[in-house]
Amino acid sequence: MDWFTFNGTMASRIRNRTSTRELRTFVLAQAGAADGPGRKLPTEREFALRFALPRNAVRRTLADLEAEGRIHRAVGRGTFIAAVPAPAPTDLPTVARASPGELMDARLRIEPAAVELIVVNATPADYERMDHCLDRAEAAVTLGEFELWDAALHQAMAAAAHNALIAGIFELFHAARQQTEFGKLRDRIVTETLRLEYQRQHRAIVAALKARDAAAARAAVVAHLTCAHRSLFEG
Repeated sequence: MDWFTFNGTMASRIRNRTSTRELRTFVLAQAGAADGPGRKLPTEREFALRFALPRNAVRRTLADLEAEGRIHRAVGRGTFIAAVPAPAPTDLPTVARASPGELMDARLRIEPAAVELIVVNATPADYERMDHCLDRAEAAVTLGEFELWDAALHQAMAAAAHNALIAGIFELFHAARQQTEFGKLRDRIVTETLRLEYQRQHRAIVAALKARDAAAARAAVVAHLTCAHRSLFEG
């Protein structure tokens, strides 16, 4: 690659990153409007033209927003602002200081305890959201996409507890998962075999929750997090 080609490629990537941020800002502004929830958004093609982005960049940005619960997409109908806006990401100094080990230790003690509330309070819509996250994770073609829907599943379970404090704690966990140190560690150990095992474990958790079996759901959550902990630090 000569200098001019390299320079042009870098400039294109910078433009795409800027335009992607603008697209995300636009959608979040629509979500924040008083009449935002339920509003239909433009098509991928319209977004691509409006923000001068490749279709695949638009698709990735919308997938991120969907996983965060900001939008929902209905086949044959279009893309809509989520009826209930997701809580704003938590940005606290304690999250930035948390190590991967501290994150996993906290998850092992708190996530199983949240099961009781999920079993009691989850609605059919909550289970539908969990199933959607499971399906999207299993259909993911990249590790990044799988991790996105993995995190979305855990957030969907937190939302199903219908408890603001539980949701806030899970937001902290989600923010801690985005740390560079945790991401590098995870990327080193997640193989296709481990990914398939995580998918099986996720299905077992959701099946137990749907059965309103708190003991089985708690055991499935502990088994999943123990497996993740072992893979991260003992693999």
